[in-house]
Amino acid sequence: MRVSRVAQAADDGYRCELAAGIKATADAERLADELAFAAVRLVELESDPPGVFANIVAQQDPEEALWLAFLTAYLSPTEAEDPFAGIRAAHVPWSSGELPALDVELGPRTSVDRSTAERTVLAYRAWAQRAGGQAAGFGGEPTWTPERRFDRLFERLALPGFGRAGRYELLVMLGRLGVVQARPAALQLTDDATTVAAKRVFGIGDKLLLERRAGALARAAELPIEALDLALFNWAAAGTGSARLGARAAVPEQLREAAAAALDI
Repeated sequence: MRVSRVAQAADDGYRCELAAGIKATADAERLADELAFAAVRLVELESDPPGVFANIVAQQDPEEALWLAFLTAYLSPTEAEDPFAGIRAAHVPWSSGELPALDVELGPRTSVDRSTAERTVLAYRAWAQRAGGQAAGFGGEPTWTPERRFDRLFERLALPGFGRAGRYELLVMLGRLGVVQARPAALQLTDDATTVAAKRVFGIGDKLLLERRAGALARAAELPIEALDLALFNWAAAGTGSARLGARAAVPEQLREAAAAALDI
């Protein structure tokens, strides 16, 4: 049996309807910090993407751009001095048909299981082939809204070994980088670390209610719903195993204040 301990401050009487599971001011303050950081990171992806994210945008061939994006989400940037070194080392051109070198350092939000990693990559290649190419697969139906496209792709990319965190990050990344017209309307909670954190923050286990409460918090803090994905993950990590994902932008104080105000801090 594996026992996991979660970081939690002592109950000091803090209560907030939007985060009913939090009982300590220190935990609420950490959540405000992580919400603000996650929001800034999304803006940075759109305006000045760092490292490999910029390489994705610069690709002339859509197939190569999507392939590099998949590898980035699958492996995850590390917390090292060069967060993207492992991704660059693993990368091989999509057109080569070769498997990437997966024995690299992995980031905190990786989906990689060393024992089945090649199977996941092969499943992704097979999915793309069935779709008539990655671009066709990610494009979907021309009538889809960005929200519909996100939902459908999230379902279709449920490949062996490619969990919620990787799929959600991939689609958020592609949308923010302007590579794919996709935007989430919900957190798509399943059974990963973000889902566990959501249960702790919102004080309930029902996934439908979790989505509703997440949406309410996002609206109150004036943040996109996808900001809660990384924020909840990092909040639960409490500094040990948290993911910066190569982000380098500073957090404006007004963003932190808006998140804090929504949480009644």
